[in-house]
Amino acid sequence: MSSNKNETSAGTAGAVRPLVLLSNDDGYLAPGLLALREALTTWADVVVCAPELNQSATSHSLSLHRPLRMRSLEGDIHVVDGTPADCVYVALSSEGRVLSRVPDLCVSGMNHGLNLGVDVFYSGTVAAAREAALRGIPSVAVSADTKADRAAAAALGSSIARAVLEQVRETKGEAGLLFNVNVPPGSAWSVRATKLGRRTYAGDVLFRRDPRGAEYMWIGGGEVTHHDAPGSDTEAYDAGAVGVTPLALHLDLLSGMSTAELVARAVAG
Repeated sequence: MSSNKNETSAGTAGAVRPLVLLSNDDGYLAPGLLALREALTTWADVVVCAPELNQSATSHSLSLHRPLRMRSLEGDIHVVDGTPADCVYVALSSEGRVLSRVPDLCVSGMNHGLNLGVDVFYSGTVAAAREAALRGIPSVAVSADTKADRAAAAALGSSIARAVLEQVRETKGEAGLLFNVNVPPGSAWSVRATKLGRRTYAGDVLFRRDPRGAEYMWIGGGEVTHHDAPGSDTEAYDAGAVGVTPLALHLDLLSGMSTAELVARAVAG
């Protein structure tokens, strides 16, 4: 069970600190998660619900065909043998086993590696945040280049997450907002609002033979290319800046509606 301290980070007696649900896709022992947790606890109460093992690139998959198991550790850390989306789903539906109340914010990360452009469709880091956003909780996914200073990146990720929460509260805007944050190499960065860029990977599939002669494959790991996309997260990364990208929760494409109408008429005869 989570316990809320009766003071803010500024020390105001009687005020309740924000409650942050923290997850990731690299696993509960990942250095990025631990660094981000430490940074978040300077201003919020943090409850961790994260995968037992690395679940990178699992996207928004849920474990519907096997039982899940959870174990709770000291310090409000809860470990689930499932995907990142499983973890957030369980935390928000645990009837007090994980969270004492609905969290004010969900943060996912800090991922060991970037989630730029089309990466958001594959990323378990983004999916954990998206699962909370779908339930009306403002959410932030934080990823950092492997050559970024971990402590500095975590501190900045925490500051961005706090700013998101404050903006939602001040403007009384849409609660279930989802933001994707990427930190480039280095230890100090400017921050800019961005859109998704164009990031493509070489479609490599490596075919091999195991010692018994059976074929197996490795996918991914090919070269990645950024294309010219002004105002994008890839452009910001290439310029050494941190991109904060708002992500839509609805995938319907209004510009394609006229084509969909023509298709429906054609099929209907």
